[in-house]
Amino acid sequence: MDSLDRHTDYGSVPLDEDSLASNPLEQFASWLGAAEKAEVYEPNAMVLGTVDADSRPSSRTVLLKRFDKDAFYFVTNYRSTKGTQLSDNPAVSLLFPWYSLQRQVIVLGTATLATAEISDALFASRPRESQIASMASDQSRPVDSRARIEQRVADLTREFEGTAVITRPPWWGAVRVVPRSIEFWQGRTSRMHDRLRYSATPGGAWTVERLQP
Repeated sequence: MDSLDRHTDYGSVPLDEDSLASNPLEQFASWLGAAEKAEVYEPNAMVLGTVDADSRPSSRTVLLKRFDKDAFYFVTNYRSTKGTQLSDNPAVSLLFPWYSLQRQVIVLGTATLATAEISDALFASRPRESQIASMASDQSRPVDSRARIEQRVADLTREFEGTAVITRPPWWGAVRVVPRSIEFWQGRTSRMHDRLRYSATPGGAWTVERLQP
């Protein structure tokens, strides 16, 4: 286990208050663009943290599908583990781990179901095979074999043969996460990392504070 003893010293690229955008979503767009330009693998991948009704946390990697000036969006089966947990407790965290850039973004916020229009648009944007796969799977529920799921996919593929547009099922859709804080983390040498956190104010503005590394 060499990785447990390895010490990688991060770079000297600073993150200064003066370099930040006034809105954290604009800052996020800048960093996401940099991750795409650097060809980070799946730059829109994020670790979604949820909490169930008994306050037990869980996490998994999902893909960010869109964002605007106010919120982040991902998609899911609403009957999945994360879907039911979001229904029980809307508090969530999002973590974007851009390791090769020595950067991460940590979002704390509140999740609600997105509008049907957004969910429809995101479902329509998926490859046809992914649409069928999402309908074939009772996500998070046990199954006795992979073959059973593959058979369900084959059955649905035949069922929709000749159908130009597959309609989004009502139990699948987008989730909207409105952030209350967004932290931008830049790795620095000797573990003296830069951490700047935006926090939302009741009036809709954002304040920025530096956190100790």
